[in-house]
Amino acid sequence: MYQTGIHQALNQYRDAGARAEASDANPHRLIQMLFEGALERIAVARGAMQQGDKAVKGERISRAIDIVEGLRAHLDMEKGGDVAANLESLYEYMARRLMEANLRDDVAALDEVANLLREVKAGWDAIPEQLAAEAGRG
Repeated sequence: MYQTGIHQALNQYRDAGARAEASDANPHRLIQMLFEGALERIAVARGAMQQGDKAVKGERISRAIDIVEGLRAHLDMEKGGDVAANLESLYEYMARRLMEANLRDDVAALDEVANLLREVKAGWDAIPEQLAAEAGRG
């Protein structure tokens, strides 16, 4: 009982912190936050999967899928060209692998998607802050 209360309080604290950061973030930082959120949800789902907690596993995987689908839906296909098209295919693949991971309790699929997200995030993180700020104003 006490542990549940601690977890609820921590989750509320994290949610409030994320909302506060998001309200001040530029578009570049918002995308970084989405990557971080998806990775965090996959990590929690992985732990829940290993502990046999199907409810938490399913809920966190579902939230990770929502984030990946959100990233996919907001790609600018006109300006992004081939890069956007490749990312769209990759995000579609990630969402499918997350669904498979949920259905089959497949830790390897979660790890695969987490690694792919980390690679895309690393590229995003490499965009210089000045360029990101300028893009946010344009």
